[in-house]
Amino acid sequence: MSAVLAHSIVRSLCLVVLMLAVPVGAGWSATVEVYYGPDDAPLDRLTTLYGHATRYLYVAVYVLTSPRAVEAMVAAKKRGVDVRLITDRQRTEDIKQRTALHTLHLAGIPILVNEHDGLMHLKQVVIDDEVNTTGSMNHTTSGNHYNDERLDVITDHAITLKAREKFLAMWNDHTRYRMWNEH
Repeated sequence: MSAVLAHSIVRSLCLVVLMLAVPVGAGWSATVEVYYGPDDAPLDRLTTLYGHATRYLYVAVYVLTSPRAVEAMVAAKKRGVDVRLITDRQRTEDIKQRTALHTLHLAGIPILVNEHDGLMHLKQVVIDDEVNTTGSMNHTTSGNHYNDERLDVITDHAITLKAREKFLAMWNDHTRYRMWNEH
């Protein structure tokens, strides 16, 4: 009986120590909104978020062909937002992707492409240290209106800072990424 009581006391003390070590709610304060395509038109939500960016808008995506997404990124750039894009080099062979990249390039938006064709699967947007998105959705009209897609919009400072750090680590990795050249 005393062994059971001693074990119970030790477990209770461990629980108290754990509760003191990790503040209540730490890491659990994120708000996540989930949008499914085509029902929820996730790209519409994403371009609305682009319109709210005030400091920076970092986009890493495999496919970006939607004129609405391009327009929203250019509009953010014109508002003085630091807009950057990382995409897949292999996708730059597609005429729709080239057209989108050309428009972004003309607007002064820097574009990096990976040096490891076909491996860019990340679909992430990071906005102003407060909001980031992830999911299966490429930034395409089909992704908005036809495909089975998912877009998660995460509102959380700590999680968004981690997403920003990852984007900037990729941005500064000159062995895996290089500036896109239209020619």
